[in-house]
Amino acid sequence: MKKKNFNPAGPAFLLLFASFLLFSTEASGSPEKITVGEVEEVMLLPWGVRLPARIDTGAAVSSLDARRLRVKQGVAEFRLPEKYGGLFLRLPVKEWRNIKTARATERRPVVTVKLCLGPIVLDTDVTLTDRSKVKYPVLIGRNVLKDNFVVDCAEYMCAVPNCPIPPSQK
Repeated sequence: MKKKNFNPAGPAFLLLFASFLLFSTEASGSPEKITVGEVEEVMLLPWGVRLPARIDTGAAVSSLDARRLRVKQGVAEFRLPEKYGGLFLRLPVKEWRNIKTARATERRPVVTVKLCLGPIVLDTDVTLTDRSKVKYPVLIGRNVLKDNFVVDCAEYMCAVPNCPIPPSQK
């Protein structure tokens, strides 16, 4: 019977191949998800307005506190809370959505805003409603969280906005 010679390259190749399979998602260049806590600070761009936001995985869509909200000819006009500068905004209404609340179903306008959470800038839909009766002027829902973030309820303010503000807004 012929004796086979042991080739150490065989097991080394298998080990290398197994490592490649194990770590292929990291090697693919896909970014890691950013951890956010129960409450985070977000920034509305291009205005640079910073607002505290409640992270809510139970909400499908994010929501923004819109004081003195009026919708005329497809444009939402509203003010942010005075505590955060009271900025007057006019944004086109993308659509209307029925939102289930604890008490009823509300029909709300939806606008698209540029939002900075951690190092990520997102063009995202938010519903507009008067949030003066709740603690946080922004509610971040699954539409923002789903692709870029993981929620750790034990954390608080761990993804500080770190996005550039356009020079004209500084």
